[in-house]
Amino acid sequence: MLRKSVRDPQYLRVLDRRPSHDDLIDHLVRSTALRRGEAARVVLDVLAYFDETTEEFVRRRHRELQAAGAVNAAIFERIAAELPHRAVAPAELSLRQLRRIVYG
Repeated sequence: MLRKSVRDPQYLRVLDRRPSHDDLIDHLVRSTALRRGEAARVVLDVLAYFDETTEEFVRRRHRELQAAGAVNAAIFERIAAELPHRAVAPAELSLRQLRRIVYG
């Protein structure tokens, strides 16, 4: 698993737009074995995950599936199947629209 830096643009976007979540971090420290820094990282990861746009998700999943050896036909079918199950499901996109997000 790749470790993302707190300087990653997606994390910076979350940090810039979100207020401190000290109460949630405190709760995680009390209710888990996580130390404060680890709990803060988990909160940041979750917020960044839910902040990802549809276009960012499509591009990221395309890269991940391509790196795993999948071919484009299977990649776009899989992405189309995954999109409705996102935390905030986007409008249904055609395979052509998915390709345009990736390739312009």
